[in-house]
Amino acid sequence: MRSTYTATPKDIQHDWYIVDADGMVLGRLATEVARIIRGKHKPMYTPHMDTGDHVIVINASKVKVTGRKAEQKTYFSYSGYMGHEKHIPFASMLAKHPERVIEKAVHGMLPKTALGRQKLRLKLRVYAGAEHPHVAQAPKTLTFGKDGK
Repeated sequence: MRSTYTATPKDIQHDWYIVDADGMVLGRLATEVARIIRGKHKPMYTPHMDTGDHVIVINASKVKVTGRKAEQKTYFSYSGYMGHEKHIPFASMLAKHPERVIEKAVHGMLPKTALGRQKLRLKLRVYAGAEHPHVAQAPKTLTFGKDGK
């Protein structure tokens, strides 16, 4: 009789990866980053365990969007009071807080559970420029297609 493999905490090894977002398409970048954070690239993937790896995203301010999203996309927030909705355009969010653009895109692709929030908080580091303080972790470079393929 065969049984389904389930990863245990002693089996899990967390690696560090670095991704350069310069010229990459936002959605395609976010799907790959979310896949690595969840651990779906590993054969030992277990949905209820944290099998994912750490991801450092640099050059977040140079990410692209396709089509007319640069003019049409907005980020919505609501305080809970009537009439207190905020719609922040993509261009101003990218200019003021480029890290949040990638964080929100990856957040949308992770499960909306306690484990999903924990993975986003602990495993994703986004920096607007090329500098990052994680040299000691010796991150491996990940390359996805620069044209989004």
